[in-house]
Amino acid sequence: MARLRGTIDMGLRYRGWRLSMYYCYFETPIGELLLAGDADGLAMVGFPQGSMRRDPEPDWIYNEKPLANACKQLDEYFSGKRKSFDLPLQFDGTEFQVSVLKALQDIPYGETVSYGEIARRIGKPKAVRAVGAANGRNPLPIVLPCHRVIGSSGDLTGFGGGLDTKEALLRLEAEHTQDLL
Repeated sequence: MARLRGTIDMGLRYRGWRLSMYYCYFETPIGELLLAGDADGLAMVGFPQGSMRRDPEPDWIYNEKPLANACKQLDEYFSGKRKSFDLPLQFDGTEFQVSVLKALQDIPYGETVSYGEIARRIGKPKAVRAVGAANGRNPLPIVLPCHRVIGSSGDLTGFGGGLDTKEALLRLEAEHTQDLL
């Protein structure tokens, strides 16, 4: 299982200190993803639709090379050859938000857990709604698999790429999990 590597910003780095932000687009079965990062790691995965749809900022530089490993690993994921990611990651967040994002990495490929279960796993069993909010702010969906988190009733709930995308990702993992049996 991959672990978060690189710098995990806790809101201590000012925007002006950030190294050049690079971006590229990567075509997938769920549409074209926007990837962005800097010399310290992947910072964002943006969906082509939904609330997590993103466009590059005006000061970002188009350059595929710094993001080549992320593209390679995403390609392996979508072809069923990769079950977890081993990438340096870069993001801002409170200690609570970081704990939720770290907990996402512990959800096995092809499985789902509830928001309540994530809250219990991070030692905050009453913070179910806060877990949902932190999950919804995940800047690295797919890599930090927030699509594997569902409602306590088993229903698919909100997802930054849209529920159709969440369903497609879960279906992809289910199909490739069957290949392992």
